[in-house]
Amino acid sequence: MNIIEGGVCAAKGFLANGIHCGIRKNKEKKDLALIYSKAKANAASVYTTNKVKGAPLTVTKNNISDGYAQAVICNSGNANTCNANGIEIAEKMCELLASELKIDKSDVVVASTGVIGQPLDITPIRDGIGALVNGLSSENSKLAAEGIMTTDTRLKELSLSFEIGGKECKIGGIAKGSGMIHPNMATMLVFITTDCNISTAMLQKALSTDIQNTFNMVSVDGDTSTNDMVTILANGMAGNEEITSEGEDFDKFMKALNTLTVYLCRKIAGDGEGATKLLECEVDGAKDEENAKIIAKSVICSSLVKSAMFGSDANWGRVLCAIGYSGAQVDVNKVFVSFKSEKGEISVCENGAGVDFSEEKAKEILLQDEITIKIVLGDGNARATAWGCDLTYDYVKINGDYRT
Repeated sequence: MNIIEGGVCAAKGFLANGIHCGIRKNKEKKDLALIYSKAKANAASVYTTNKVKGAPLTVTKNNISDGYAQAVICNSGNANTCNANGIEIAEKMCELLASELKIDKSDVVVASTGVIGQPLDITPIRDGIGALVNGLSSENSKLAAEGIMTTDTRLKELSLSFEIGGKECKIGGIAKGSGMIHPNMATMLVFITTDCNISTAMLQKALSTDIQNTFNMVSVDGDTSTNDMVTILANGMAGNEEITSEGEDFDKFMKALNTLTVYLCRKIAGDGEGATKLLECEVDGAKDEENAKIIAKSVICSSLVKSAMFGSDANWGRVLCAIGYSGAQVDVNKVFVSFKSEKGEISVCENGAGVDFSEEKAKEILLQDEITIKIVLGDGNARATAWGCDLTYDYVKINGDYRT
């Protein structure tokens, strides 16, 4: 498996583009993105479990109920959520794009991200569709990635090549996500493309399985968005024998997908609103995987832990506290905790009690941009990893006037 250039355009037959059409006031920021497959693709998606859902999710779920899609259109700046005409607007976006691309409107995945509860005017989208389609290129993955960003400060994109049945396959993805991230099914907006030949059923199985240990293990602020969706399109143009069941080929595809999604998880967590550090919590020695996940997410979601990491303070008691209230089955008298970064690793807790350690060394370790909180439980052999970020003053500044 190799990292390659191209993002969502790395796989054969995929084109992309991103433009500013006028939804956002800042003309320097793109607000409309498009991904297009030259051939109809098998499609799979997972969605937020928030009962308040953006209209585009309802339309997309209906459109790809037959297992196919050929294009993805996404606007930023307005979530098209809690609007009386939201479904109408989302369907109109599909109609406009389908007419321009000369495809069926039911083969369009539609997504929106931005402010909730503000009407979305179709006019700038309608006026921009022509330029969006005319600019489609195999070189424009980055433009599409920019078009889906809201409070993101960094573009999130990766592509890989791998081999199945003697054929080179490629997979790529773009993501947006900076705040309102605390998933329970999917998270943020993530669009993945591949030319691997894999059936819709196995594509859905791969995605639904993978997110349990990747996107479901990311939290920035404890809020589950209304518009979260992860979608993958597989057009089969790599020419490998179709994957229709579990086995060696499916395992290879799963490995490639997981490599991509873990990378995007880390990028999303590290770019949390106002964040200065990526936090990774590794839990080992749990009774079972479920308990390991509960503990990892509890620690990564703790406002006190996040604040301590912002201040580079080795306040390990807050980690123990988060473990204790997590609801997981754990013997707190067996817990070991250490902090790790590129500057080294330091043990701060053994058998549930503090140990002598150098505050200076701990500070040096915690001043880095990427911090790992390592927890060993001694209750079994299960493990899990969760990703998050520190909690800074800027998070409040960003969200204090997000709408206005």
